[in-house]
Amino acid sequence: MNKTSARKDSSTAGEEREAPQKGVAAVDRALSILSALESESEPLTLSDLSRKTGLYKSTILRLMETLHAYGYVVRILETRYALGPTVYRLGMAYERRNPLREHVLPIFQRLVEAGTESPSFHIRHDERTRLCLFRLNSNHSTLDRVHVGDILPLDRGAAGKIILAFEGEQGDEAERIRAQYYALSLGERDASCAGISAPVFGADGGLVGSLSMSGPRERFTEENIARMQPLLMEAVQEITGSLGGRFPRIAA
Repeated sequence: MNKTSARKDSSTAGEEREAPQKGVAAVDRALSILSALESESEPLTLSDLSRKTGLYKSTILRLMETLHAYGYVVRILETRYALGPTVYRLGMAYERRNPLREHVLPIFQRLVEAGTESPSFHIRHDERTRLCLFRLNSNHSTLDRVHVGDILPLDRGAAGKIILAFEGEQGDEAERIRAQYYALSLGERDASCAGISAPVFGADGGLVGSLSMSGPRERFTEENIARMQPLLMEAVQEITGSLGGRFPRIAA
């Protein structure tokens, strides 16, 4: 083998070793584009996407060709982009295959009929955030600003603190939450809002998510909190049981 061939083979081998890393990077970039589109209510331009993702426009355009071909994005007025129908199909497929909705929503309806604040169900999204998976607005005339699909912080708000506490968070507050099996938040995430939350467990005893009741802070009086807290605990115990789990005994 001559030196030229040796250099060529060495170069090709190096590219092949790097290929898996490049593949992962490409997926990361494509997902960052989808996340940027998901986070905004209006279609975005290439400049918007570049600013939100930190990617070059040329990189975004290359990835858009594949995302558009598979229906993950659509082009609006030739200059703006939005999420495409494939994303909706994936969401519908998730709902069809996720039995949690069948256990949670009837209880949400019952809570709202009992006059509680708006119930919602949250699961961990990543290391620092949670996802609002289900939500039903209360019958009150004023509501807090929480919607299905919202990404919210784990370290602020009752639902996030439940997830942290029952997934092993250390500290006095987490210990207190684990002892009483509920968390109360008064204006932590939003000064005008408040919430009370409790854990739901699965058949394996692990945390499934947190059920929360939230609304305007002024309605979270001591009297209303005392009225909602037993309804909340009854709800999470019922959902836990319907999922095949056993809710721990709570000291009076």
